[in-house]
Amino acid sequence: MLTIRQNLMETIKGGSPDRFVNQYEFMEIIMEAPMGTFVTPGQIVKNEWGITFSWPEGQLGGFPVHDAEHKVLKDICEWRKYVKAPAVNTSDEAWAAAVEHANAVDRNEKFVTPFVAPGIFEMTHHLMGMEDALMALYEEPEAMHELIDYLTEYELAYAKELISRLHPDALFHHDDWGSQISSFVAPEMFEEFFVPAYKKIYGFYKENGVELIVHHSDTFGANLVPSMIEMGIDIWQGVMTTNNTPELIKKYGPQITFMGDLDSGKIDFPGWTPEIIAEHVERACKTCGKLYFIPNLTQGLNFSSFPGVYEETTAAIDRMSKEMF
Repeated sequence: MLTIRQNLMETIKGGSPDRFVNQYEFMEIIMEAPMGTFVTPGQIVKNEWGITFSWPEGQLGGFPVHDAEHKVLKDICEWRKYVKAPAVNTSDEAWAAAVEHANAVDRNEKFVTPFVAPGIFEMTHHLMGMEDALMALYEEPEAMHELIDYLTEYELAYAKELISRLHPDALFHHDDWGSQISSFVAPEMFEEFFVPAYKKIYGFYKENGVELIVHHSDTFGANLVPSMIEMGIDIWQGVMTTNNTPELIKKYGPQITFMGDLDSGKIDFPGWTPEIIAEHVERACKTCGKLYFIPNLTQGLNFSSFPGVYEETTAAIDRMSKEMF
């Protein structure tokens, strides 16, 4: 029987896996690394960039507040006036828990994988709001290029600290690039503004020993896959069924692996049942196949919004492995 790590590599390299890679099992995600303040349910918090986040009770996630009072970046042409990057935390004390976690991992079994969020695109609209961010790409491209370069340099400074302390094997990086049915920007615009930034970021990680780049975007993004490959992404996590995952695997499989095809919105809800989950898992496994595919809830971490869904999905995938391998 292959180790978890070996089975993952066989799957993404087109080899001979002996079972499905089961959701996030191959990543030991290091959540303790100091990335700043995150909002939790029922909170309103301001992070180190000055962005105010709200997570109302009963909702599945938080989001920035962008009224006139709370919007950080009020004029893209004066972004330097408003946007001030926080210092990267370099204290041994702040990194101690992350280092301890990373050092405890059996790297023969799993990939030591730091979690990084938000991404470059998300940062632009966190600072100024989605409408302003998208319009600025059209109306003030020079200023947007400058802002994206500034955000990229901050990411690289954080990456340098992270790599030197954790020596990660993989990276799990978030940046949502679309809705359920469309990317937020056209591929040509994405290529102009965001591909160069991510080639720098992901290239830096790979130049410093990181073997796998796993990128989360639980969206439609089929039209951006060539850009993902150019960026150096090995696994796109969060692939929704609206992308036609089997067709993507057929077209791009040898170059990138697709992780998802189990839409959380269809499975992870209060009235879920084992039968609903089993139906979706069977469809995903049988239509997507054994190579270049990892069955996974599209949720961006190794848990579910409603108790028991993630675990039941894991069990259903195990059953499909026994049936198909």
